[in-house]
Amino acid sequence: MPTLFDPIRIGDIDLATRIVMAPLTRNRAGARQVPTDLMVEYYRQRANPATGAGLIVSEATQISPEGQGYLDTPGIHAAEQVAAWRKVTGAVHAEGGRIVVQLWHVGRISHVSLQPGGIAPVSSTARPAKGKTFTAEGFVDCSPPRALRTDEIPGIVAQYRHAARCAIDAGFDGVEVHGANGYLIDQFLRDSINDRSDAYGGSIENRARLLVEVMNAVVAEIGGGRTGLRLSPVTPVNDAGQDSNAQALFEYAVEQLAPLKLAFVHVIEGQTGGPRDVAPFDYAALRRRFAGAWMVNNGYTRAMALEAVAAGAADLVAFGKAFIANPDLGRRLREDAPLNPLDAARLYGGGAAGYTDYAPLDAATA
Repeated sequence: MPTLFDPIRIGDIDLATRIVMAPLTRNRAGARQVPTDLMVEYYRQRANPATGAGLIVSEATQISPEGQGYLDTPGIHAAEQVAAWRKVTGAVHAEGGRIVVQLWHVGRISHVSLQPGGIAPVSSTARPAKGKTFTAEGFVDCSPPRALRTDEIPGIVAQYRHAARCAIDAGFDGVEVHGANGYLIDQFLRDSINDRSDAYGGSIENRARLLVEVMNAVVAEIGGGRTGLRLSPVTPVNDAGQDSNAQALFEYAVEQLAPLKLAFVHVIEGQTGGPRDVAPFDYAALRRRFAGAWMVNNGYTRAMALEAVAAGAADLVAFGKAFIANPDLGRRLREDAPLNPLDAARLYGGGAAGYTDYAPLDAATA
C-alpha cells in the first residue's frame, strides 16, 4: 500500500510526496494585492519536498477586484500580480516543489471598504452574512450584499477562466477552485444561503450550476489535469448554514464534474479548523463518485494521515496550521519529530515575525 511519503501523479502534476500545504490566508500582500518578496521567502521555505510539502496550495487568491473580502490578500487577475507571483512559483520550482493557486471569490464575505468604488459585495442572495471580515479597521461585520442578476453570472464565470489563464502565465502548476467555506460558489450551492428563483436557485441542479459552469470554463482554459476543486460539505463557517440535503447536493456536484477528469478534489471534513463531527456526512460515498486524486483536510495528525493513505481513504493529506509554524513539516512527519508552537497573534498581517522566522528542526532542537 502507498504511504504518505510516496510519490503520486495527480492529473498532469507529478508530486514527490502526498503531503500538501493547505491554503492559508496570511494578509501580507499589500494594498495593491500584489505578492511581495517576503511571500516569496515564505513559500520557498516550505517548497522542498524532502523537508516541506509535496504540493503547496497557495493562500486564497481573488479572481477579480470584486472578489476580495479581506485586507492585503493577493490577486491573480492583473499583469502586476502575475509578474509578482512568477517570483513565488520560480522559487518553489527551484526547490523542487510544486504549487497550485487557489482561485477565490468571497461573495458576500466582504466589506464595502474592500470593494472597488465602495460598491456592495455580490452573492447568490441579498441577505448579509452574520460574520466578520478583516479590514484596515480590524475585524468588522460583513457588508450587506447585492444578489447577482442572472445576466451577470457569465461574467463571473469568465473571471474564473481569466484567473486560471493568469495562473498558468504566472508559472503555477495548476489551480484549485475554492468552492468551500461559505464563499461565493458555496453561497450558490447551499439552500441555507441561496434564495434565488432563477436558473441558479431552487433545485440541486440549479444551485450547482455555477460550480459546474466555473469548472467547465477553467478546464476548457487550462485542462482538467491542472485543475482541482475544494469543497466543504458541512462546515458552518462564514454563516454557511447546513444544506437541507448536503449528501445529495455534493454527490450530485461531484458526479457532474467526473467527465472533466480533474486532477484532484480537496475536501474539508467537518468544520473548517474545528470539530470533524459537526454534522453527519458520508465522505466515502462522495469519493466513490470521483476517479481522480482525493485530498483530505481538517485536523489530521501524523497518525491519522498515515492511516488514511495506507487504508486508501485518501491519496493526499493537507495540513494547515502545522505548516505555518513548521516550514519543514514534511521532515518532522517523517521523523515523528516535535512541532513548533503556533504564534496565533501574528497569523494575519504584519511582517516576518510569525511568518518566515519559524526555526527549522535542527535549529529548534539545538
